[in-house]
Amino acid sequence: MNKSFLRSGALLGALSVMLGAFGAHALKQVLDEKKMLIFETAVRYQFYHAIALMITGILYKEFAGNLLLWAGRLFVFGILLFSGSLYGLTLLEATGNHDFKWLGAITPIGGVCFMAGWITMAVSVTKKD
Repeated sequence: MNKSFLRSGALLGALSVMLGAFGAHALKQVLDEKKMLIFETAVRYQFYHAIALMITGILYKEFAGNLLLWAGRLFVFGILLFSGSLYGLTLLEATGNHDFKWLGAITPIGGVCFMAGWITMAVSVTKKD
């Protein structure tokens, strides 16, 4: 088992629940429906990949190796880049700051990290390195 992935996944999962509650209660009054959907997407993908990170930590007991380490790292990078950029965009929008639209260009990089993490996980459990 990889305890750092398990711990990080659990904390990121808890954070996604907190952010989801924040969005449902505080942001709904400030953001329009389209921006709320963006925020909810960030929360949902963070939660999915927090669980993926915990699965990675559990799989590490049986399939320890660099590939599985990279799968976990890619899930973390994906959360930071994908969900983080969407959180940033919606929160800046809520404060009326429109100067950081470039954050939207970071989101697809996070999506690529998510895909690469899943593929790396699949390869790592198929062949031990």
